[in-house]
Amino acid sequence: MANIPDLVKQANGFSEFNPMQESVLKTDWQTKNLVVASPTASGKTIVAELTGLESILNKGKKAMYTGPLRALAHEHYNDLKKKYSETQKIKFAVSTGDMDSSSKYLANFDFIFCTNEKLDSLLIHRADWLKQIGVLIIDEIHELDSDRGPTLEMVITKLRMLNPKIQIIALSATIPNADELAVWLNAELIE
Repeated sequence: MANIPDLVKQANGFSEFNPMQESVLKTDWQTKNLVVASPTASGKTIVAELTGLESILNKGKKAMYTGPLRALAHEHYNDLKKKYSETQKIKFAVSTGDMDSSSKYLANFDFIFCTNEKLDSLLIHRADWLKQIGVLIIDEIHELDSDRGPTLEMVITKLRMLNPKIQIIALSATIPNADELAVWLNAELIE
């Protein structure tokens, strides 16, 4: 079993986690659903790294990151790929295209980055490999309260039905009803 916190500290070049990240590490972050409501630039991406790597390296499952913007998916894809593809032999993919398909080729990757709409398309096309996802990391979960919210809500609901044991990590800087969201996701709230 890989020591994921040590791996993440080493890859990021820091000696300790910040207080918010320490709060996450005090939970059962390896298995529990989490809602992390913390300001911009507070290190929420490190939570995505921790849980994604835990799923891939220690559970042998895929990790999926989804968010509202292509640019965000590409940014996190590039960052994590640079840190872990060589050292940990993790295969990263980003899929944010408009093409409506099951994207079968994604079955060959460990950590997949996409937009909420692309994940919706994958679910509509019943991509078999979605059952292999151990953790779904949802960035900007506050988008539930936007015009794109219904799509995100359906994606989360469908994926939980398809894969009942999936771990959900919801991240946001600006979520007003974090406690209600934590109840809906059966998650621990970290503020």
